[in-house]
Amino acid sequence: MSEMTSPSVAFLLYPDVTQLDLTAPAQVFSRLGGQTIHLVAASMEPVATDCGFSILPTAPFGEVTRADILCVPGGHGCVAAMEDEETLGWVRAVGGKAAWVTSVCTGSLILGAAGLLAGYRATTHWAWRDYLSLFGAEPVAERVVFDRNRVTGGGVTAGIDFALALTAEIRGDAHAKAVQLGLEYDPAPPFDAGSPEAAGPELASFVAERGRRESPTRDARIRAAAACMQPA
Repeated sequence: MSEMTSPSVAFLLYPDVTQLDLTAPAQVFSRLGGQTIHLVAASMEPVATDCGFSILPTAPFGEVTRADILCVPGGHGCVAAMEDEETLGWVRAVGGKAAWVTSVCTGSLILGAAGLLAGYRATTHWAWRDYLSLFGAEPVAERVVFDRNRVTGGGVTAGIDFALALTAEIRGDAHAKAVQLGLEYDPAPPFDAGSPEAAGPELASFVAERGRRESPTRDARIRAAAACMQPA
């Protein structure tokens, strides 16, 4: 258990973010105790999410220069975020001083593009996992991966698991269990199709191919971002 009496948590907020990647861990971290949570964006304008509604930032990049916990959510907008030097500069600067550098889903690729995952084990959404190696990270097929002060979560709903695991690291198991119970996090999904292994190759191939069709330039753009990566 780490010492952190009044933790500050900074979430990166960018266009076309997957809102659950952000809001799920934010809900868990809101029960750390004594915490301050910021949703940090390039400006104070509402930021459109992948669900068609927008989220209001609490601060622009220039006002949040440090945080105990940096959390970078994923989403299809992650590729554009990886191409934006202002965004990467903020992630690099805050991540370089944070006690915990974390991500959910494809947010780990933004950490990678900022030079913050080179030499670390990490995970991301299963359909994007192979890209991690482009940034010097070791891809791991696990739902939550700790490597020193880097903590990465798998796709979307793994953000809850990641946040509970980090809560336990900071506040202890008893506190984290109380948060889990308070949120009634007791998943019992109607289908056993939440991983490519459980879903089977046909469905996994369909979902992966649909993602590639929706973003046909994704591969080339991620590879270009990796080629331009600056060390943190």
